[in-house]
Amino acid sequence: MGNVLIVYATRTGETGRIAELIAEGLRFGGAQANVVNVNDIKSESALAGYDALIFGAPTYHGDMIQSMKTFLFLAEKAALAGKVGGAFGAFGWSGEAPDRIYDTMKHIFQMEMVGAPLRLKSSKLGGGMQMAQDYGRQIAKKMEA
Repeated sequence: MGNVLIVYATRTGETGRIAELIAEGLRFGGAQANVVNVNDIKSESALAGYDALIFGAPTYHGDMIQSMKTFLFLAEKAALAGKVGGAFGAFGWSGEAPDRIYDTMKHIFQMEMVGAPLRLKSSKLGGGMQMAQDYGRQIAKKMEA
């Protein structure tokens, strides 16, 4: 099965918890998952060798946080076209960041995106844990196709 990189940015830790739950879902689906904080990615070569990539960030003041914006400029150099992708994020009010990440991955990076982006207020509310794990399973399934 495939090898997946999950890169997340976080302010309060919630997006990191969601990333770990997505990784669990990937593992349940038979994939290997590596979860990395966006601040630990220093070059586009860190994105090489993965069958799928999932990027996530919280929405803050109607946008993604700066560390994810900076990372996306770096990722643009990584030749991700055709790879399976997913996007996710936590939010308090509006939730635009996952949509913007998703659109960048789909239209600029030309990745094969899974469904819609995952938006959660919390991994602990309203079935968030199950939804995050299911998102991971969905990505694992797309890699099989």
